[in-house]
Amino acid sequence: MIRSLRPARRVVIAAGACTAVAALLGTAAVAQADNNQPLAAPDIPIAGVKGHLDKLQSIADANGGNRAHGQPGYKASIDYIKGKLDAAGFTTKVQEFDYSGSKGYNLIADWPGGAEDKTVMAGAHLDSVEDGPGINDNGSGSAGILETALAVSREGLKPTKHLRFGWWGAEEYGMVGSKNYVDSLGADTSKIDSYLNFDMIGSPNPGYFVYDDEPRLEKVFKDWYATKNITTEIETEGDGRSDHASFKDAGVPVGGLFSGADYIKTEEQAKAWGGTAGKAFDACYHASCDTTKNIDDTALDTNSDAIANALWELSS
Repeated sequence: MIRSLRPARRVVIAAGACTAVAALLGTAAVAQADNNQPLAAPDIPIAGVKGHLDKLQSIADANGGNRAHGQPGYKASIDYIKGKLDAAGFTTKVQEFDYSGSKGYNLIADWPGGAEDKTVMAGAHLDSVEDGPGINDNGSGSAGILETALAVSREGLKPTKHLRFGWWGAEEYGMVGSKNYVDSLGADTSKIDSYLNFDMIGSPNPGYFVYDDEPRLEKVFKDWYATKNITTEIETEGDGRSDHASFKDAGVPVGGLFSGADYIKTEEQAKAWGGTAGKAFDACYHASCDTTKNIDDTALDTNSDAIANALWELSS
C-alpha cells in the first residue's frame, strides 16, 4: 500500500505545482495589466489644503491685510510655499520680474524625472488684490496645487511625463507673471504638453466649471466629475481673464477648473449644485471679506481631488 501511494503522491505534487505556477502566472498577468493602467491618484486631504489657507490668511493679517503684488505679504507667500516644496524634494526656482515699479515673483517647482519634452504643468496665481487677503481668489487654487504637489512627494510618484508646478505673481494686473514665464521659455514652450489652471476652486456658493479650450483636457475633468455624479458646465466667466490665457496664446493646450466669481447662480445651477440661486458664486470677490470664512469646504475638497486625478492621469 505504501508503494502504491508514492506514485499518486507524485501526481498530486505535480498537479499542485502546476496549479501554483498557473496561479503565479495569473498574478503576474494581472500585475502586468495593472502596470499598463494609470496609477490612481490619492485623496487630497482637505485638512492639508485648509492648513495652507490658514497660513496665507495669517501672512495677509501680518502684512496690511493683503498679499498683493509689490507688497510684503506676497513675497512671504512665495517663501512659505517654496519652503514646503524644498522640504518635499522639489527643485524650485524663483523667477523675478518688474511691473509698475515693483519687483514681482513667480515660483516654479519641478518634480524629478519624467520626459521633459512632454511636461505636464499645473499653475495658479498667488497674488491677491490690495483690498483683501485673497483666500478664495486665489489662495484656494494655490493651496490646492500645493497639497497635490506634496502628495506627489508622499506617494513617490514616478511619472512618465515631467511634472511642473507654477505660482504666478501679478495676475491681478493682467496675467503679468505668467506672461513673463511663458516669454522666458522661448522655443521650450513646445515642450509643455499641457497646462492646467486653477483660479478660485472654493467659492462659497460654488459651481463646477470646466475649461473647454482643449477637448482632451476637458474630457479628463468631465469624466472624473461624472464618476462622482457631479454635473459640470463649460467655464465662460473667466475666459481670457486668468493665467491659462498666457499659455493658450503661446499655443500650449490648456485646461482647468473654476468655481465661480461675481456672476449670479441661476435656479437651474442651484438645483444641480446646491447653494443659493440669485446670489453670486463669490460675493466677496476682490473684497476684504475674502478670508478663510469665504470658502466652501466641499467644493475645495472635490476640486483638489480632481486636480490630483488629472495630474496623475495626464503624466502617466
